[in-house]
Amino acid sequence: MLNNGNPKAGRRTNFWEEAFALNGSITIQVSRNVLIFTVVATLVCVLDWAVHHIDFNVDVAPYEAAGAVLGLLLVLRTNAGYDRWWEGRKLWGGIVNQCRTLATTALTYGPDDPRWRDDVVRWTAAFAHVTRRSLRGERDIPEVAALIGPEAAERVANARHMPTAVSMQIAALLREGMERVGAPPITFLPAEQSRNTLIDHLGGCERILKSPLPRVYGINIRRFIFLFLATLPFALLARIGWLTPIATLLVAYPILSIDQIGVSLQNPFDAHDIGHLPLDDICQTIESDLLALGAACPPFQACPDGDILRSNGR
Repeated sequence: MLNNGNPKAGRRTNFWEEAFALNGSITIQVSRNVLIFTVVATLVCVLDWAVHHIDFNVDVAPYEAAGAVLGLLLVLRTNAGYDRWWEGRKLWGGIVNQCRTLATTALTYGPDDPRWRDDVVRWTAAFAHVTRRSLRGERDIPEVAALIGPEAAERVANARHMPTAVSMQIAALLREGMERVGAPPITFLPAEQSRNTLIDHLGGCERILKSPLPRVYGINIRRFIFLFLATLPFALLARIGWLTPIATLLVAYPILSIDQIGVSLQNPFDAHDIGHLPLDDICQTIESDLLALGAACPPFQACPDGDILRSNGR
């Protein structure tokens, strides 16, 4: 299981805590629509009680078949949304790993210059932050300013594509390190490959972001949900009478909740969606790990012949 950057991953949960939790639940978002269908069911009961010469009851058999079809459509939609969420999580797991690999390689084979080493670590951590902000359509990057300075952060924020601007700076630092050490280009090839892979992962996230499920799919499903829940009380009247509003509420809540969950999962990067990925925690983990790595990793330098790399003092 990928749990990179998520400190809460794998923790045990309590059944009763989750059964009655509102924080992180879809209940608040669907409560208004559930209430509307419950009121409709109540009005149907009142109408049936007030108008005696018209029989409002219909056979329940068609609703049994329609419910099965509706359930299948909701499952397909939820699975499609979860596939997007899980792909986004794997891509961000790759971003975590590639940031660590890039920084480790650069620190291992780069020059013994505290300023250069600190810049590599901070710009690599900045890539994760600007990627998160870019996927959310945000230009305010205070955490990047804290890493690389306000002036550099302002230049990044003004760039047309912030992650690319940061990637270009990382490439420049790698080239500087290679030239100062006098090492052959192949020495920094793993770091350059990690930098390119970061761009690939970013492209995968942007593909998810800019390719939502077709709108016609959502329109048809929600139209089906409306027709099913709005007419369901007519099928329940003869069987349960005044309990029809309660039964409608109990049916409407899971149907509308699953529908809304499927919608929320379509964009796993939006912080306003219930099911969004914990990108803030992931980016903070990347930053903490890289800064600690920069402080702990021993510097390496080129040997006089320029062919073998060894640690200083070893």
